[in-house]
Amino acid sequence: MDPERQREIASEGGRAAQESGSAHQLTQEEASEGGRAAHESGNAHEFTSEEAREAGRKGGEASHSGGNQGGSGSQRGGSSEQHAEAGRQSHKND
Repeated sequence: MDPERQREIASEGGRAAQESGSAHQLTQEEASEGGRAAHESGNAHEFTSEEAREAGRKGGEASHSGGNQGGSGSQRGGSSEQHAEAGRQSHKND
């Protein structure tokens, strides 16, 4: 099967699981253990400055969109520009 089509199918399944509430939610301990293992094995994703900036921009937009899209409900605030700047600062030593 074409890898792109396989990703599309997996993405559809993931969205359906999230919407129905049957998707597995990692606990903080599970996520921490997985991240530690990924770093130790060399498989962890290292964000580029551009990826961090984009994530900050999206986070800022989501937190100020007005309608909560079913997220955790935490509202830390800050503009998308502030989030992007925080992303840039977190990668100063890259």
